Amino acid sequence: MRAVSSPPTRESITGVILAGGAARRMGGRDKGLTPFAGRPLVEWVIEALAPQVATLLLSANRNIETYAAYGFPVVRDAEAGFQGPLAGVLSAMRKAQTAWILTLPCDGPCPPPDLAERLSRALRGLDADLAVATDGQRLQSVHALLPVSLAESLAAFLAGGERKVERWHAQHRVALADFSDRPGSFVNINSADEAMALEHAFLSRLT
Repeated sequence: MRAVSSPPTRESITGVILAGGAARRMGGRDKGLTPFAGRPLVEWVIEALAPQVATLLLSANRNIETYAAYGFPVVRDAEAGFQGPLAGVLSAMRKAQTAWILTLPCDGPCPPPDLAERLSRALRGLDADLAVATDGQRLQSVHALLPVSLAESLAAFLAGGERKVERWHAQHRVALADFSDRPGSFVNINSADEAMALEHAFLSRLT
């Protein structure tokens, strides 16, 4: 199925920060609100993403009021039970007022400052349906530029019991955006120990 959307521009993209997971490796703690370098993780992501897009949505299933205090709409998964990132993506597609959404996780404090630009360029270059980042070694599948016109495709995929992001992507024409020059931009935090280990290096980059 081909998506039918005009080419993405900054004004036509809603950034979606995925903070709705169960965070089992964090002991169930809400990862987006986990302190990192003096601020909740989600604040670092908001700061990096906001200049790249027209507006933001926060995908969350807990601590809704805390997330809403950042001043952006908060959207819950339509289905209960932490059904995975695609559930958050679908709810965001249905909420967004733009033709495109750019998704990324809440637990990576230093996303690329040109994430939207490179994903858009890759998508236009291949006349693709969607674009996904790669760090040169592996796909970063939730760092993706997606047209909201694929909402029904995604809904059907989830209704069939599927959850794997890459399997849904494979139903469409995918462009890969090369970030092999910035692999550190995709470091994510899955435990308190990882957070402690990464904080010093992260703060060093800011000084």
